Amino acid sequence: MIRPHQFSKRALVAFILSGSCAAYSIQAVFAQGFPVKAVRLIVPYAPGGGVDIMARIIAPRLGEGLGQQIVVDNRPGGGTIIGTDLVARAAPDGYTLLMANPAHAANPALRVKLPYDSLKDFAPVGLVALSSSVLVVHPSLPVRTVGDLVRLAKSKPGQLNYASGGTGSAIYLAMESFKSTTGIDVVHVPYKGAAPALTDVIGGQVPMMFTTTPASLAHIKSGRLRALGASSGKRLPLLPDVPTIAESGYPGFELNDWYGVLAPAATPRTIIDRLNAAINKALTAADVRERISGLGAEPASSTPDQFGERLTHEVARWAKVIKTPVANLD
Repeated sequence: MIRPHQFSKRALVAFILSGSCAAYSIQAVFAQGFPVKAVRLIVPYAPGGGVDIMARIIAPRLGEGLGQQIVVDNRPGGGTIIGTDLVARAAPDGYTLLMANPAHAANPALRVKLPYDSLKDFAPVGLVALSSSVLVVHPSLPVRTVGDLVRLAKSKPGQLNYASGGTGSAIYLAMESFKSTTGIDVVHVPYKGAAPALTDVIGGQVPMMFTTTPASLAHIKSGRLRALGASSGKRLPLLPDVPTIAESGYPGFELNDWYGVLAPAATPRTIIDRLNAAINKALTAADVRERISGLGAEPASSTPDQFGERLTHEVARWAKVIKTPVANLD
């Protein structure tokens, strides 16, 4: 009989390594068979917003690359928390994914308590696209420039409303940053997604909002919305006549939106790599690139580690910006 103390250090190391290799081999075999059924891509917003649009652009080509259908599943509410928590609690097998945006990184600072950890409970898969927000108003509002809006808002403190896709959404964060920069006092009207918020701004029920270029471009072109300024560092190619907010009298103001895919934590790295490769391949397709670019956004592939670094940086950034968290969900 061999007693535990009779194992040599070399034998013990060999035993541990063999176990690690076996575990890796199991993961590799599991990944080789992945996926064998449809994959759900959770969008924590209502249909029609920028995140939803981006998910539906990438889904068909991503499904082709994986050999299975990608089902876009909208789970709006709670400032993205409802849909995000669903993914955090899902089995880490690659079949439930999250289409995230800056709200994911801001929520730890914005909320008193989250049901998940925005970094620890998720595995980064990869970026999909980058875009900028546009400050838009209903044409009935008597303003044509960012300066006009700031002067009007300062003459009527607390009397003008702005719409957003919910507290913590990317467009909410853009307006809150704009308020901080300009010193205006406007009232937040939260919706369960950017699409219904945009609908009410187009209808004149709420006079203004920041909105993503994918969701708003057609409405700006048609005249149903008036664009005052872009949050980007330079003018948008598809809206060359719209100045940036920085060049409208507020130098240094720059905010960029991102769209990326996350999986539940503990998803095997081999599956993460499989998904990442499929996303990056989908982003090389001419039709995908054309549709993303046509909406004023930019295809942006990455490795899982690069996306993870971006998330970590964004969480730290918003922790410095947001000083007053809120307790309740929208």
